Amino acid sequence: MRFLPVFLDLKAGPVVLIGAGELLRAKLRVLAAAGARLRVHAIDGNHDLGLGSKDAARIEILASDPLTADLSGVVAVVCAGAGDVGVAMSARAKAAGLPVNVMDDLEHSSFIFPAIVDRGDVVVAVGTGGSSPVVARRVREKIEALLPARIGELAEFIGTFRKSINERIAEFPLRRRFWERVIDGPIGAAVLAGRNSEADASLRAISDPAAFARADKPEGSVTLVGAGPGDPDLLTIKALRALQDADIVFHDELVSPEILDRIRRDTTRVSVGRRIGKPGIGQDAINKRMIEAAQSGQRVVRLKGGDPFVFGRGGEEVEALRAAGIAYSIIPGITAGLGAAADFEVPLTYRHEASRITFLTAHKARDAENVDWSTLTDARMTLVVYMGVTAAPAVRAGLFAAGRSPETPVGVFARVTQPDAQGAIGTLRDLPELARRIHGGPAILIIGDVVRHAGSLRQTPKQLISDLLEAAE
Repeated sequence: MRFLPVFLDLKAGPVVLIGAGELLRAKLRVLAAAGARLRVHAIDGNHDLGLGSKDAARIEILASDPLTADLSGVVAVVCAGAGDVGVAMSARAKAAGLPVNVMDDLEHSSFIFPAIVDRGDVVVAVGTGGSSPVVARRVREKIEALLPARIGELAEFIGTFRKSINERIAEFPLRRRFWERVIDGPIGAAVLAGRNSEADASLRAISDPAAFARADKPEGSVTLVGAGPGDPDLLTIKALRALQDADIVFHDELVSPEILDRIRRDTTRVSVGRRIGKPGIGQDAINKRMIEAAQSGQRVVRLKGGDPFVFGRGGEEVEALRAAGIAYSIIPGITAGLGAAADFEVPLTYRHEASRITFLTAHKARDAENVDWSTLTDARMTLVVYMGVTAAPAVRAGLFAAGRSPETPVGVFARVTQPDAQGAIGTLRDLPELARRIHGGPAILIIGDVVRHAGSLRQTPKQLISDLLEAAE
């Protein structure tokens, strides 16, 4: 390691910035964003640096020769696009004992700029010793994806309590345990979810911080996580973090193996879902097992296909957790209807064509028979039917009886966003046959004029009829 990562206190004095063109402006933006006071020498004479009004008070634009500038009290010298002036300035800075950076010139630099992840009070610096800034940026991007957006707020929140807690807990190891429990438990989760007032009240309610830190039994919690329609790359960053933090994951049967692979290796996995026509443990039993796991101090994830609150019984699970006094949070996922729309390029709304969407479920014929289809006949309404393949004849019959046109475009889309996704497009008249052409589920029905805009499966009515006749033979 040639360069030791350090953090400069930019309140200790000004930074001298020398250079020209876009390179100068780029460094100016970085330093201004960090709150630096700047003395800027634009050696090309262009002083239009695009400064905002909030930065003007901290930035002094100088027309004087930087090689004769006063360096007393200066924190650092930075040269960007300064050419020979940068080399000469480097010698001046080193002679004065000041850290200096000459952009893309390691020989004349005593420090380098890392790739920075900025989360307020949390700052991560990534460097490659100046050998490859592009590699550093790629590493930074991965770290950006892993860090919670509010991690800086969490650090700031802890900072407001740190002195008072430290005064009440003398032993350093116990003090560390206290903060670990706060950060990793419901209080930290509340801050990361933006519920700062709740976190503040919870921390203030801890009457004996030392006893809290010594508690053998950690506080358990449950996180309801939407796994999306199947593609693991569609998991949210927050969902990935929850899967990595979990002690136990109760997952649906239809959550793809690729998504299950994102769970931490030593986490207990429990399948609690079921496929249509096969027995399952039942919702009450799932609720009971989640609550028991949380009460034992475990961090529980309930991993559900799609989104927990779109035909996922997430509401029922939240009610059970509330009744049991279990701390919980919810991480949404991409619901299968949106996954199907994106996968097969079916816009669920379309100007002048479809201005409303209705999501409904009909995984059994009797469910379809109980739907009030008379409210779903507007040609400007797109219907997205979940688990509707087995009930396709009843769906068609209900819409026919209500007066929806037999020529209404329909798409049946299975295993959306996954490599083996399938789709069949036709008209409402042909819906049962389209459903039969799909091999295996789960599947989504999209009904409405928007289906005409499907991408790779777009076909003319004549082609559709021909395909259907061939399939019937």
